[in-house]
Amino acid sequence: MNKKLIAIDLDGTTLNQQSKITSKTQRVFQKAKEAGHIISIATGRPYRNSKYYYSQLKMDTPMINFNGALCHLPNETSWSDQYHKTISRELAIDMLDLKKDFDIQLIAAELLDTVYADEDFLPYPDFFPNGQQDTQKLSAANLKSDPTSVCVFTAQENQELIINKIIQRYGDLVEVRTWGGQTPCLEIVSAGVQKALGVERVASVYGIKQQDIVAFGDEDNDYEMIQYAGHGVVMQNGIKALKDIANDITEKTNEEDGLALYLENYLGLA
Repeated sequence: MNKKLIAIDLDGTTLNQQSKITSKTQRVFQKAKEAGHIISIATGRPYRNSKYYYSQLKMDTPMINFNGALCHLPNETSWSDQYHKTISRELAIDMLDLKKDFDIQLIAAELLDTVYADEDFLPYPDFFPNGQQDTQKLSAANLKSDPTSVCVFTAQENQELIINKIIQRYGDLVEVRTWGGQTPCLEIVSAGVQKALGVERVASVYGIKQQDIVAFGDEDNDYEMIQYAGHGVVMQNGIKALKDIANDITEKTNEEDGLALYLENYLGLA
């Protein structure tokens, strides 16, 4: 079998419902690496609250964060193939107006290692770096730099209306993606940004052909990655729109080691 680039989403895919990586998944990933395959995380999460998983899996490969807005090699700031795409601070501040029309728990502007939030709402335990003590208030006076993304936390039933409003207001300037599993999030990034952008960069670094890319995902923000990969696999618990374009679907959910079992069989690791 040719060397594969295995691109893995985190929430709803690699992680179970408790946001944990099981020992089964760790063992299968280790076997895949020993067989010569490359595993790369591609997540909507910022690096600050996904680096724990990178370390847990003992990775040394490039990582894709913010739905493809950042592709980097953790712990190596001089990596020549890194890229980082941002949106304008003015647009980020303007997003606060969404609260006038919609029930939104939190709007947060994400920088590489800092987050500016308009409320004290905590989406999930590790969302804020060092807890909420170092978090700065999202306002025109405080936010001085262009953020990587803006996260809007709201109930799932509000998402479509808010997405339509964002597209109506900002047109071709942004992309809007959903992620978060149990904690629904709309993430707004620069136009053209999606996970496939990062996966393509990682593949080029290792000389992996598109046909040898295997990607796993479950939500809207995985769409382009699943479509781009030579073999796109959607979790049993994934959304229908993704299953409709997938090459295959896991038999089990993320709560049942679906990714690990599929990969074990696909790569002949059992």
